[in-house]
Amino acid sequence: MRDLSVLIPARNEMFLGRTIQEVLKKSSSDTEVIAVLDGYMDKNLPDDPRVLLIHYPKAIGQRAATNQAAKVSKAKYVMKLDAHCGLDKDFDTKLMDRMEHDWTVIPSMYNLHAFDWKCTVCGHAIYQGPKPEGCEKCNGPVEMDVIWKPRRKRYTKYWRFDRDMQFKYWGAYKKRPESKGQIVDVMSSIGACFFMERSRFWELEGLDEKHGSWGQFGTEIACKSWLSGGRHVVNKRTWFAHLFRTRKGFKFPYHLSDKQVRKARAYSNDLWKNNKWPKQKRQLSWLIEKFNPPGWGDVIAKAPPIARPMTKGLVYYTDNSASERILYVVRNRLKAMLKDWEIISVSQYPIDFGTNIVMPIKRGVKSLFAQVLKGLESSTADVVYLAEHDVLYHASHFEPIPNADDVFFYDRNRWCLDTDTGKAVFYESDCPSFMCARRDLLLEHYGKAVTMMNGHKQWTSKYGYSPPRGLPKEVRVGRAKNYMAEVPSIDIRHNNSFTRKRMTKDMFRNDRACKGWKEAYEIPGWGVTKNRWEEFLRECVV
Repeated sequence: MRDLSVLIPARNEMFLGRTIQEVLKKSSSDTEVIAVLDGYMDKNLPDDPRVLLIHYPKAIGQRAATNQAAKVSKAKYVMKLDAHCGLDKDFDTKLMDRMEHDWTVIPSMYNLHAFDWKCTVCGHAIYQGPKPEGCEKCNGPVEMDVIWKPRRKRYTKYWRFDRDMQFKYWGAYKKRPESKGQIVDVMSSIGACFFMERSRFWELEGLDEKHGSWGQFGTEIACKSWLSGGRHVVNKRTWFAHLFRTRKGFKFPYHLSDKQVRKARAYSNDLWKNNKWPKQKRQLSWLIEKFNPPGWGDVIAKAPPIARPMTKGLVYYTDNSASERILYVVRNRLKAMLKDWEIISVSQYPIDFGTNIVMPIKRGVKSLFAQVLKGLESSTADVVYLAEHDVLYHASHFEPIPNADDVFFYDRNRWCLDTDTGKAVFYESDCPSFMCARRDLLLEHYGKAVTMMNGHKQWTSKYGYSPPRGLPKEVRVGRAKNYMAEVPSIDIRHNNSFTRKRMTKDMFRNDRACKGWKEAYEIPGWGVTKNRWEEFLRECVV
């Protein structure tokens, strides 16, 4: 793993080679360049093992090019840099020395004096811009004279966006006490250069290509950084210098139009003012209140609350009593299916599964309830699925989301499999290990159940084994609903199962207790089970 990948999207850039040389010359750590030649070729680039070129014959746009370069990177950090920039000596080390995971860092910025047009006759220099027809003093021919120095009097450290989400410089910010220091919170940035951990870049979902190719870069990065719960800061210990095409006729390499700019700004306004970004933990109003920029007034006073999808999590509980083979296969399947989920595991001795909580308590129903409650208290998910150590879950079990705050949602597509014979039985039942609900509802039920159980020496059915049933009516919460997952999950009935094996109908108190009874030696979606337990279990590994 390298320390840093500098990501440079480039479109018809005359100074790409010079910018790459700046990175190679001024870096002091294990830094590479990943440059994207977006719709053009450039054969005059440094031949260096630290330089990787990606070529797109047809331009994909600046945002998409940056994202593609980030996908190629394997470095700890990434830095997006425009293809016409100078850099401070040891810029990479200075950025990495003062860094936290949830920071986005902007170096201080100079204007770059990249070149002059110099008369070959009288030596008169014309500041960078489109090539003149001749010297303005003697009308002699001119040629490019590369200067490549920062303009020391054109120095910027503070930026913001206005009530239309449009980028603005903010020189007045330097008068505020919060602007003092080497690392300073800053509302926004220009978008030509930003630095962060690569994993953080993808936590923020990269660059949002729905904006279009260009426009609102700084606003997007700043809002994502702040509103996700992180920081967006300027590091004054280092700088970059950016070439600005301010003179008439000095065109941008990417084709731009007013229509593109309006589209990007309209999308940005809708996304941030209406709090529509799914990763938001803070509202835009929080950011405005923090910086109190001029001109905002009550623009967002009536903004809707943050709109985000419900988050799902897993609370896995185990007394570690099943065979290691069963425990491994069950956890292996859950890891593969729930890669992006929050997983809380509660066990009687340490296990390597999600965030593990150890409760060295005696096996029993009281312990089970205490484990579930501890897992729920440690979870941050909106919706929680409960999972037991000896259930082979199918992915379709985890698809539904409870459609109300007061619903315990049970999957009744459950087959019990006897490991001794391979016999499988189905009957309708509401099992906690096949249940999901809103976390707040689960917390309320299990909190009451544990309190009641701790007041009695022995567990009875009164104490809410299958929510909401069991608790006295005056304290009961929620209601039960059921669904049938597309493919069943398998409750493994082994010699050390927590509850006794009931593989024949005569083991139930009445027909109602085993409603829908089926017997088979083959489970739908899983295959043949008769007298082949070890082989069947191997087939369940994913």
